[in-house]
Amino acid sequence: LDVIVVDHHVAEPRLPRAHAVINPNRLDDNSPHGQMAAVGVTFLLVAAVNRALRECGWYEKRAEPDLRQWLDLVALGTVCDVALLTGINRVFVTQGGKVMAGRGNPGISALADVAGIDEAPSAYHAGFVLGPRVNAGGRVGESSLGARLLASDDKDECQDIARRLDSYNKERRDIEARCLEEAIDLVESRPSDPGVVFVAAHGWHPGVIGIVASRLVERYNRPACVVAIEDGVGKGSGRSVRGVDLGAAILNARQQDLLLNGGGHPMAAGFTVSEGALEALRSFLSQWVAGTAGEGSLVPELSVDGAIQPAAATVDFLTKLDRLAPFGSGNARPRFVFPGVSIQKADVVGIHHVRCFLKGQDGARLKAIAFRAVERPLGAALLNSNGMPLHIAGHLQVDRWQGRENAQLIIEDAAPVT
Repeated sequence: LDVIVVDHHVAEPRLPRAHAVINPNRLDDNSPHGQMAAVGVTFLLVAAVNRALRECGWYEKRAEPDLRQWLDLVALGTVCDVALLTGINRVFVTQGGKVMAGRGNPGISALADVAGIDEAPSAYHAGFVLGPRVNAGGRVGESSLGARLLASDDKDECQDIARRLDSYNKERRDIEARCLEEAIDLVESRPSDPGVVFVAAHGWHPGVIGIVASRLVERYNRPACVVAIEDGVGKGSGRSVRGVDLGAAILNARQQDLLLNGGGHPMAAGFTVSEGALEALRSFLSQWVAGTAGEGSLVPELSVDGAIQPAAATVDFLTKLDRLAPFGSGNARPRFVFPGVSIQKADVVGIHHVRCFLKGQDGARLKAIAFRAVERPLGAALLNSNGMPLHIAGHLQVDRWQGRENAQLIIEDAAPVT
């Protein structure tokens, strides 16, 4: 039996013994497509096989499939793998979004209905609404559900699976919240490591550790690894910051026999490690980050694309900005500063979020919200501004409610006016 391996992770010098290893991140590959996720590589393989079948006359007596019908799956996988939305990936996600909007895939359609998506799906919907639900079965329920949903043509079956995945996703959120709280307690009960956040514990669900690692990166602006230990073996997941190649770090740790297995790419990695090797691995990663991170890599930075006043933040302006889409990794949504605005009607919504209005110097107001800000300095700055002007940074989006559309700012940072 011939085996063809399709992958996108950084490859080791020694490749598997296979008929072919198709990976734009092989060390001997000089193509410009290293940003592709495995789903994109798979689509191009399918296209190549289809072309070969056409050339040998396979379709002379049978219908040739329209491969574009599967671009919705390619778009979903590309965004969910946090692949850079540059080069060919922009084509995949742009055209795949159009296919997704046509609702040709019963599984994606059913999941969109369960999630309450009543507009043309965007990269945001793929990454933060649909993707987490597709993955929820593998994280806390039945791992086969996501694949069954996307492969099924039975609408009733798809609706049933979509409801189950939505329920699993809610369960995943609860488990994630508990794990994150425990991880933060561990981090803050120990001396600070300037290189890496590394936490491990028994009883953590391995299905949520990647998400928890992402939350720790957001909180501490350092690469983070979270390890769930069971029966003497730790299953770990890591997320990184720009300038620190975590995939290369894990590959080096594996080559030094610190890991049972592991791999990844610059911004994310996964690994398994013996419980007895955890401290050695933590020390290795800390030294790796300290030795390879560029100067300033671990200093929080917020790049800004322009400065505007609340009056300029209109739905028409956002419609024009959307011509730059799809937004995501490698093509961030434009970020703006609103200089010298006052904060009005700031209050806590839910448990962790702060909502308010920004009032410009001309009196115009803009609705705004800061997610997961209550326990951060950002939340304190918004809730206790006491009428003092602030510089506010964030990105704009259209807020749709009861048939009405308004501009809304997602606040990312604040600074005092000096």
